[in-house]
Amino acid sequence: MTPMMRWSAEELVRRIRSAADAIRARTPYRPRVGIVLGTGLGALADEITPDTIIPYEDIPDFPIPTVETHSGRMLLGELAGQPAVAMQGRFHLYEGYSLQQVTFPIRIMRDLGAEILVVSNACGGMNPMWDVGDLMLIADHINLLGDNPLIGSNLEELGPRFPDMSEPYDPGLQRLALEVAREEQITLRRGVYVAVPGPNLETRAEYRFLRMIGADVVGMSTVPEVIVAVHGGMKVLGISIITDSCLPDALKPASVEEIIRVANEAEPKLTRLIRNVVARLG
Repeated sequence: MTPMMRWSAEELVRRIRSAADAIRARTPYRPRVGIVLGTGLGALADEITPDTIIPYEDIPDFPIPTVETHSGRMLLGELAGQPAVAMQGRFHLYEGYSLQQVTFPIRIMRDLGAEILVVSNACGGMNPMWDVGDLMLIADHINLLGDNPLIGSNLEELGPRFPDMSEPYDPGLQRLALEVAREEQITLRRGVYVAVPGPNLETRAEYRFLRMIGADVVGMSTVPEVIVAVHGGMKVLGISIITDSCLPDALKPASVEEIIRVANEAEPKLTRLIRNVVARLG
C-alpha cells in the first residue's frame, strides 16, 4: 500500500486477515490486551514475558516507523498475568501514512482477539497547573487531524457505520487507573488530548486556540487508534506523558532530544501504572 492510499472495506478485511494469519502462523498466542507504545516509551515492552517477537517488516502490509525511538516490533507475551500484544513503535499521519495505515495494527490486534487497548504517548502540556513529567489520564479527545480512519466504505464485521464516541475512553478503566495511581503515589492528571497533524510544533497563537477549545495537552497521534478501537468494540485506556510546557506567554523552544529525555525519565511511572492496571483486569 502506497502512502495516503485507501483500501475498500472488503480489501481492508482481506488484508487484516492476511496479516493476522501471518502472525498466527508464528504463534498460537491469543492476546486479550493490546498496547501501543509512543515516543520514548518503548521500554514498557521489557515488562512483557515474550512468547513471540515479530519485526514489522515480516507482517504483510504493515507500515514501518520512521521516527526516532519507534523500534518497529510486535511483541506477544504475558504482561502482569494477562496475554498481551504490544506495538513497540507506532505510525503517524505526518510520516506520509494514511490513517487507514496508521490504524491497521489496531485492526490486527482486534482480529487476534484483543478486547482492551492501552495507548500511550508523549505530549505537550497546555494546562498551567500541571508540570512537565506528569502523567495524564485521557478522559476525552479532540480530533484536529483533518481526517478520520473510518472514511470510506464500511463493513459491519469491522464495526458500525456511525460508532458512538460519547465515551471513547472506558470509564471503568479510568477509575481503575486512578485507583492504582493513588496506591502507587503517582501523580495522574485527567484531561483532554487534542491531536494535530504535525510535524512542526505549534505557534503561540495555536496553543492559545487549542487551550481555548478545551484541550489540556496536544500531540500528533493516539486519536486515530482510539477511533478504530471503539469502532471495533474494544475498551480503551489512554495515558499521556507531558514532555514539554506549551504555555504561550512563557514559551521556550523545544527539541526532540529534550522531549525524549523527559519521556524516558517519566517512563518508570507509566510502566508501573500500566502494569498494575493490567494485573487487575481480572
